[in-house]
Amino acid sequence: MTDRNQEDLRYMQMALDMAKLGRGYTNPNPMVGAVIVKDGQVIAKGYHHCCGQGHAEVEAFKDAGNQDVTGATIYVTLEPCSHYGKTPPCADKIIEKKIGRVVVGALDPNPLVAGRGIEKIRNAGIEVTTGVLAEESIKLNEIFMKYIVNKEPFVLYKSAMSLDGKIATASGESQWISCEASRKEVHELRHQYMAIMVGSQTVLDDDPMLNCRLIEGKDPIRVVVDSSLRIPMTARLVKTARDIRTIVACTPTADEKKIKDLQNAGVEVLIIEAKDGHVDLKKLTEELGRMQIDSILLEGGATLAAAAFGAGIIDKVQMYIAPKIIGGKTSRTPVGGKGVEHLSDAWQLKDITARNIGNDICTTGYIRREA
Repeated sequence: MTDRNQEDLRYMQMALDMAKLGRGYTNPNPMVGAVIVKDGQVIAKGYHHCCGQGHAEVEAFKDAGNQDVTGATIYVTLEPCSHYGKTPPCADKIIEKKIGRVVVGALDPNPLVAGRGIEKIRNAGIEVTTGVLAEESIKLNEIFMKYIVNKEPFVLYKSAMSLDGKIATASGESQWISCEASRKEVHELRHQYMAIMVGSQTVLDDDPMLNCRLIEGKDPIRVVVDSSLRIPMTARLVKTARDIRTIVACTPTADEKKIKDLQNAGVEVLIIEAKDGHVDLKKLTEELGRMQIDSILLEGGATLAAAAFGAGIIDKVQMYIAPKIIGGKTSRTPVGGKGVEHLSDAWQLKDITARNIGNDICTTGYIRREA
């Protein structure tokens, strides 16, 4: 590996670290970081702070102040944009600033960009290097990479269970199976994902708030799947709907008066086509995607989990496993429903990782899709 390649890796990693500072605030935009280097010295850094504000490249140029960036190298984790959106094209700004070289992590799959930014910069006579820490850049923006192409939210299914696979005792007690460190991390996920989804049974059993009370962060949009509108008007989700955006999805046969009552309380009610008498989760996620909701943290119970796996909407699974044995034939398991009859029909995961967190083990994997 040449000295130049080593420098590219070092500065791109620095740009990735900058990008992560925007985690949870940029949706539905990607997290992007930029670093400007001249004469072997970092002279400026920037990252995309939130949707509608300056992109990483622009923020880096601001950070450079009055310094001359002519001939400098800019490291950007994602291909510079070439189109007018809420902000002007970053490719134009790079050309205007007379940058000498551009190093890019991942290409932007956005149909409005998709190589055009790099092409524009190269056509201006500027050297462009691509693919530096590309896998890391793509992984960082796995939500964006799906949403910008398919316009459907990236769905993470999260659950906490005992070592013998139980999410509650036979009496229904579930607080708390996982340790404090795991619960805090889940609240960080709530901050990172645009919406959190549960079923009506979770609301009836736990009366949750589904906010980020354990950390400083933005509360997710709360989505309740409630085919027949069983959610009580006294639920905390309903009472706080004017403070935290709350969506309830029901079927066309739901009670019209209950719909109006919820709407009057500040709840957004989505009437979604039914499938087997329940909200069609595929149709629901498509509608949420049209509402520019790019990601969902699915924290529902066994019934919703089974329906979500069956509908094929889950992209990623994250399980917190506590060193406890609960036992019991009637104790709840993470995924309910009828289950599969044959092991060959089981949902398979790939790219599995496992790590310790507090007293628990966190296992993460991605749903293996058929080619």
